[in-house]
Amino acid sequence: MAPSDYLNSVFNLENKVAVVIGGTGELCGAMAEGLAAAGAETILVGRSEEKAAARLAKIIETGGSAYFEKVDVNSKASIQGLLDAVLAKSGKIDILINGAGVNSPTPIFDIEEDEFDTILNTNLKAVLFASQIFGKYLVERGEGGSIINIGSMSGIIPLSRVFTYSATKAAVHNLSKNLAREWAEQKVRVNTIVPGFFPAEQNKKVLNPERIASIMGHTPANRFGEAHELIGATLLLASDAGSFMNGAEIVVDGGYASMTI
Repeated sequence: MAPSDYLNSVFNLENKVAVVIGGTGELCGAMAEGLAAAGAETILVGRSEEKAAARLAKIIETGGSAYFEKVDVNSKASIQGLLDAVLAKSGKIDILINGAGVNSPTPIFDIEEDEFDTILNTNLKAVLFASQIFGKYLVERGEGGSIINIGSMSGIIPLSRVFTYSATKAAVHNLSKNLAREWAEQKVRVNTIVPGFFPAEQNKKVLNPERIASIMGHTPANRFGEAHELIGATLLLASDAGSFMNGAEIVVDGGYASMTI
């Protein structure tokens, strides 16, 4: 097989179905576009159909196939309903992206229980619920599949001012490795994409000029990432190109994690 034929084959997602939880957001929305461009029928999952509309229109205009499903990620019943709805419409599921997330810059002494629970539920419990429900389907189906969880640089290197967010993302990293080990023999792969600093709705509240200067001083590329720069890692982990990748953490950070002084 010629190298070009091999590349076209292993990155081809035609006849695949991808569910993108958080697909109405900036980063996972771009990842969803990449999946659709590679041939997957792509389901954008979130709370707002209005937010999904522009992304769906773009996917469809460029020849992709996609639709929206409204889900409350904090409800296990709602996530089960998502699985059932997609199976009814698309017939199967091959790829799951867990990308819902919330953040807060609250100082450590001021974190209230309600705020902690909100971030914990969205960033970690929702990933657990979706992994249980979709993972069970993929394991029992017996044809393998790919689950991609969205971690964070703050889950690897502690960052100031995002204490609860960092703790939940570190837990997502750990959970992903546990699930990767658990389901490897069933060919269900669980990997983590670890974005560095990408401007997105959930982190705008902590990106003041002083913090931006600090981030740039610690990022060799000297810029923020752009959402489309997550597509390559997404396609690698979603496709047969990453068939022996399991429990991996792919860092996409412009060199941030490599910088010391």
